[in-house]
Amino acid sequence: MLNAPYLESIDPFAATVRGITEPDPVHAALRAAGPLVQVDAPAGGRAWIVTDNALAREVLLDPGISKDPAFAPPGWDRCTAGLEQTAAEQPSLTTLDGSEHAELRRTHAPLLNAQRISEQSDRIHAIARDLLTELAADRTEIDLMAGFTTRYPLTVLLDLLGIPLEHVGRAADACRRMLSNQPGDQGSAIAALAASGLGNNRRGLAAELRDRVPAHTTQEQLRYHLFALIFAGQLTTDAALGTVMAYALADRPHRPPAEEGSIDELVRETLRQHPPAPLTLWRFTTTELELAGTRLPSRAPVLVDIQGINTDPARSPGPDLAFGAGPHFCVGAQLAQLELRAVATVLRTDFPDACLAIPFTELRQATLGGLQGSRLTALPVTLHG
Repeated sequence: MLNAPYLESIDPFAATVRGITEPDPVHAALRAAGPLVQVDAPAGGRAWIVTDNALAREVLLDPGISKDPAFAPPGWDRCTAGLEQTAAEQPSLTTLDGSEHAELRRTHAPLLNAQRISEQSDRIHAIARDLLTELAADRTEIDLMAGFTTRYPLTVLLDLLGIPLEHVGRAADACRRMLSNQPGDQGSAIAALAASGLGNNRRGLAAELRDRVPAHTTQEQLRYHLFALIFAGQLTTDAALGTVMAYALADRPHRPPAEEGSIDELVRETLRQHPPAPLTLWRFTTTELELAGTRLPSRAPVLVDIQGINTDPARSPGPDLAFGAGPHFCVGAQLAQLELRAVATVLRTDFPDACLAIPFTELRQATLGGLQGSRLTALPVTLHG
């Protein structure tokens, strides 16, 4: 039986703009409807959204629910749905499952674990400091959403990978192309960045990854793995940076209540309330199965409502879902959190007079539609008072 409630009036994939302090009616409505909700999918048919924390963790651990777009409903248009290539076409951390995914993850995880990333702390703080100092050199007021939130994580990523920083602009252009619905744009984005020698690096994490990948990995696949690290690292951190910086500069009434001066708590609480992605990437049932009393057919598209679950007042204390859970927990979570802590720390210590140029309540955040996260439309600040 397909007895999960159907919310025809709710479109969680629509583009929206709202104030940073305004409640989000979509995720509240999904959560109120029950642990599993049916909605219209952007590529046609129905999709099921999980709104309960315990059920979400069950879904994220279930080997019968796959990330491979090969299991998408028949007739789904890849561009409309925002799907990657299938695992057979392009093996990757975000499309493989099971033992193949575990093998590939083992090649990435040691390069991005807590110890390796903490060793880069001074360097990442220096990058944040240098970029902010450069922006503030000849301007009284700057919009940190106009370039900084893209350039900063890309500079960090290219520096760690051992790719010359002169290619930051090329990497930014490649990341923009990856969000295009135009046929061929994603392939050309990777090709454009590959021209910088991606995959041939003799130093940094790129060289280590090249030496760690399975022997059957082709040069093209290696370039894709490296590009995926760059794209995912930029996209995820870009979405969170503006909000973290806004809260770091906000006056006390608008800071997360648990923050109390701690940068760690500021970042953690901001990510809980404003996760980089409000929904997970698509997952698909590989066979018929039952969730929350609902029998889902094979190849049913399933999403987890990260934002709704994280902000559920009734949720039991414990880890949030900002970076997912289970085998596909974000491999770059440690790096993203360090980047966010670094920029908040630098704003407070190196720019003690920095403040928002408009009231916090006037900041607006835009959801771009589909599965893309929300980001501030602008973040005007005065760095030198």
